[in-house]
Amino acid sequence: MGTFSIGRKVASFGSLILGAVLAIAGLALSITKAGDLILGTMPGSGAPIILGRGVMFVCGIILFILGLYLFPTFKYHRTIINIIFLFPLLFAFAVTVIIPLVLGIGYSFTDWNGITMKGVVGFANYARMFKQPSFLWSILLTFLFVVFNMILVNLVAFLLALLCTSRIKGLGFFRAAYFLPNLIGGIVLGYIWQFIFSNVVTRFTGTYSMLSDTKTAFIAIIIVYIWQYAGYIMLIYITGLNTIPGDVLEASAIDGANKLQTLFNIKLPMIAPTITICTFLTLTSAFKQFDVNLALTNGKGSVQFLGEYIANGTEMLALNIYGTAVVNNDYALGQAKAVLFFIILAAVSIMQVRISNKREVEL
Repeated sequence: MGTFSIGRKVASFGSLILGAVLAIAGLALSITKAGDLILGTMPGSGAPIILGRGVMFVCGIILFILGLYLFPTFKYHRTIINIIFLFPLLFAFAVTVIIPLVLGIGYSFTDWNGITMKGVVGFANYARMFKQPSFLWSILLTFLFVVFNMILVNLVAFLLALLCTSRIKGLGFFRAAYFLPNLIGGIVLGYIWQFIFSNVVTRFTGTYSMLSDTKTAFIAIIIVYIWQYAGYIMLIYITGLNTIPGDVLEASAIDGANKLQTLFNIKLPMIAPTITICTFLTLTSAFKQFDVNLALTNGKGSVQFLGEYIANGTEMLALNIYGTAVVNNDYALGQAKAVLFFIILAAVSIMQVRISNKREVEL
């Protein structure tokens, strides 16, 4: 094994120590809201030499990473290099996901109003949200929406995938046409379909708008979601169907299997992992439905639930959390609802993956 020079060892440990000191000092100054560090004054002019907190923290991180790169060990050097290359992604993930999640859980036990926090209230926010019939209705409505869409989106997407893997002309056009709605933003899509339901459909059928009644408005949201998301799931099913070996399909045809027997006994079992992925994607996407719900109905709709009149009969869970925090300016309660939403989504997703994986083994 080779050896590292004394200079490299000194540079490595020096860079690690200096980087750690600078990063910690910059972070401490930011947390305590202290001023920037004044290193001295310029000769002659007397202008202060200021080292900013942000510059100090960034320089400290860079020096620390440089020290890791120069770290004098052959045994763990490759692992250190891998960590350095992954650091930007891990740092971004921590800043945008992990840290907000931890802070959000903490804020849910306080009286935080989005700016200031006076004290800790314990589980008061969690107790308060379960006393709101509108919130309980939004949970029930979200589960209904998820069930309907998991079935319908996957069914429509799989049928479209079968069509787009058959021997018909213009397959490229059909694939692009079916996928195109997924490229339209949910807000824009909601307003487009709001015009269709309120004007075009009403003019041709001579009846009232689907959005004027809570039940038909809920159906309208499902229709729009299927129209938007089925094309995306279709592409995943197409990929799965194209991975089925051609000789297996030829052997089934030689053995006399018809198209339905081939579909249920060969194609579906062989794309079981694809079905698991598509089911997981539709499950999580349907749970987090927000933009179409906001643009299409904004949650409006009258319904009687638990003996109370609810004016937001089409408001699903994500929109309810948004309304609580942003519209009603009750951020602590909204954060408590968001924590419960995270727990429900994580639990349901894990259960779905486990059940689907078990089903894959059986197939």
